[in-house]
Amino acid sequence: MNARYVFLTNGVGRHKERLFSFEEALRDARIAQYNLVSVSSIFPPDARLITREKGVPMLSPGEVVHVVMSRNETDENRRLLAASVGVAIPADKSRVGYLAEHHSFGETDDFAGDYTEDLAASMLATVLGVPFDPDASWDEKKQVWRLSKDIVRTQNVTQSAIGKKGVWTSVVAAAVLIP
Repeated sequence: MNARYVFLTNGVGRHKERLFSFEEALRDARIAQYNLVSVSSIFPPDARLITREKGVPMLSPGEVVHVVMSRNETDENRRLLAASVGVAIPADKSRVGYLAEHHSFGETDDFAGDYTEDLAASMLATVLGVPFDPDASWDEKKQVWRLSKDIVRTQNVTQSAIGKKGVWTSVVAAAVLIP
């Protein structure tokens, strides 16, 4: 069964234990109470992108929930880390869209977010046959896609944080699929 709704979420956690830090990031993202199953990067046909505030109440604690998730962690002092998920939705809602995940070190929210949004839109453009220059800047590609009217929406959810010595810092970004 295809997901009917998708929401984006992100979170950060810190703890002396690595696993607990990840748990704190999931709690911050409001998805810790589900059994998360990672899936590949397809935005289902006819699915609707909704807010986290609308999506979370549609789920039940303990439920198996499919997600496209990016995560990253460090215990290094002053290390910048990021996790991001980008989405590209076609104008024709009966076709699949794309979700892309990316995690990195040394990248700001804006840089990592633009990168994943670009990845998702590039994957969608290749299946739609929309011409684009892969070496063009994200802003140039966005303009080409808007003019083509084949890609109707792109966006990202990104979480970055700066690590602290002796404390695990975890970041997560996720697209949550709701049947």
